[in-house]
Amino acid sequence: MKKAKQLFASMIFMTLGLGSAHADYTLNLMEGKTKLSHDIYDLHMLILWICVFIGIGVFGTMFYSIYHHRKSKGHKAEQFHENTTVEIIWTIIPTIILVAMAIPATKAMLEINDVKEAEMTIKVTGKQWYWDYEYTDSGVHFESHLDEGSERAHRVSNIDPKTVPHYLLNVDKPLVVPIKKKIRFVFTAADVIHSWWVPDLGWKKDANPGFINEAWTSVDEPGIYRGQCTELCGRDHGFMPIVVIAMDQASYDAWTKDTLAKQNAKPDLADQTREQLMAKGESVYLRNCVACHQIDGTGISGHFPALRGSAKVTGPIDPLIGFLQAGTSRMPAFSKLKDDELAQLITYIRNAPALGNKVGDEIQPNKITPVYDDEE
Repeated sequence: MKKAKQLFASMIFMTLGLGSAHADYTLNLMEGKTKLSHDIYDLHMLILWICVFIGIGVFGTMFYSIYHHRKSKGHKAEQFHENTTVEIIWTIIPTIILVAMAIPATKAMLEINDVKEAEMTIKVTGKQWYWDYEYTDSGVHFESHLDEGSERAHRVSNIDPKTVPHYLLNVDKPLVVPIKKKIRFVFTAADVIHSWWVPDLGWKKDANPGFINEAWTSVDEPGIYRGQCTELCGRDHGFMPIVVIAMDQASYDAWTKDTLAKQNAKPDLADQTREQLMAKGESVYLRNCVACHQIDGTGISGHFPALRGSAKVTGPIDPLIGFLQAGTSRMPAFSKLKDDELAQLITYIRNAPALGNKVGDEIQPNKITPVYDDEE
């Protein structure tokens, strides 16, 4: 009896704990923040109430018949095979209901896939395990990775994830869009199938290698909207979130101008202290390398080599620079990094205590062979 009481008490506390953990969850579909998401919600509610009405009618009739025509009241089962009138009725009525449901559903599907007359286009490329965004109209282009706080928390056991704001739902560079503007998205992938999903927008789209999918949105209100990849795209599938920031047109234009200026700026080739190289190099490593080579540099056996004690990492610098810039079939070409970022990364992986390497040297940005056009 005592054990039964303890078990019952434990179940109550567990239920209360789950209730607090899922306080933000609801049973119904969320409405979202766009006209498209509102239309989808309205369609969902229409179909739901039609199904509820049908369910009440069918089960009500069934339960009434079972109760009032039971054997204990003296009823006997009728023996008959077919009734043409009844069969016509139960064919016509469901057909009418299905047609009535198909009309608004078809309208919603056409609206969802109507990308015509878009005012701007954003190309989204899924990669293991981050998103690549390219604004085809303005030339803005950047990668969006899991933020450093979440990256450290899920890889280092002594960091409490509860202390990290928006744990696993924050990024270093969010996607920024203007409000009240029709935005066309085109989706593809560089490696495996990914799926781009922001609930407030009302839809999700698969990003498939070698294919292009399309979608559109028009955000009504400024705000921050979060989502995730919803396709099992590999071991770090749960660590490629999406953050969309919607802002008014003036703020968006200022952001575009500032982002393009930073994007097109030449690297800072001034000498940096060892502390600066190591600190900034750690950030570059967490954005670009940690998913494959791990936070302690041990890699993944059989898939990604260890950096800890690696002869390639701790050997001569010039071959290492060329190797990183060229990339391999499994590693992207790090020519995408500016010279100062590459210098910081190399200094870090050769000397970071966390990776177990201690070469004792450093490389300055002006020692990196340029890989960009030197035109003004």
